[in-house]
Amino acid sequence: METAQRLFYRDGFRAVGIDTIIAEAGVAKMSLYRHFPSKDDLIVAYLEESNRRYWEWLDGAVADIEDPIDKLVGMFEAMEKLSADPECLGCTFQGTAAEFPDRHHPGHEVALAHKRSVRERFAELAREGGLSNPERLSDQLLLLMDGAWVASRMFGPDNPAAGVTDAARMIIDGHR
Repeated sequence: METAQRLFYRDGFRAVGIDTIIAEAGVAKMSLYRHFPSKDDLIVAYLEESNRRYWEWLDGAVADIEDPIDKLVGMFEAMEKLSADPECLGCTFQGTAAEFPDRHHPGHEVALAHKRSVRERFAELAREGGLSNPERLSDQLLLLMDGAWVASRMFGPDNPAAGVTDAARMIIDGHR
């Protein structure tokens, strides 16, 4: 799974074959297929683990922040910091949707569920903070976040996402 995670994130799903994963992981083909009957099963497992790790990272980054509006801003501060890390290649869920545009593909379904949960978290915090039109704000913040992830993938560590927290503050302030 660790090998698949690294290769899928770096190279994408279509560019990485099962044989490459098996060779780099040093496992037998039957061992892999015992745990993951198909490549799609491996992709879904990777995405579910990525979702779990994303929320662990983001929730951990804002765990000490009580105020919901400050928590929203804190999420963007954490993202801004991560996007400058040379290991950051953007959002794996965006890459999944791009590689699997069919909304019924299991990978696309997991990616879409992730993005919906991010939107809902933004909306929850906006409601708790008494901000106007929480659903619209959550959509705006999701677009901002997704743009920052794309910039990270496109430009590398020195990318336009360096100002994403300021942009988030401006959008949030517009909903006070």
